[in-house]
Amino acid sequence: MKKVEAIIKPFKLDEVREALTEVGITGMTVTEVKGFGRQKGHTEIYRGAEYAVDFLPKIKLELVLPDALVEQAVETIIQAAHSGKIGDGKIFVSNIEQAIRIRTGERDDAAV
Repeated sequence: MKKVEAIIKPFKLDEVREALTEVGITGMTVTEVKGFGRQKGHTEIYRGAEYAVDFLPKIKLELVLPDALVEQAVETIIQAAHSGKIGDGKIFVSNIEQAIRIRTGERDDAAV
């Protein structure tokens, strides 16, 4: 099993969720986060004063998947979240040693 974490632009969430649902991936955790990478934030003017916005709003998707679905999920996220502009996001894939469904006690692939 693998955990796929994707940091995407907020307005791409529905598009990414729909694309993942179309390929049969339905379970995910979505968190509103803030951060920056090469974008390094930007400056805005509010009531005549300029100030720096260091942390930009992003969405973090977390999916735990059987190994066989990981590459398809990653490609689907890339296609749906891509705009070609800076700040499109990142995807991280890591190993999951164990998963347990609390309600039934199922473990690993059966728990996902």
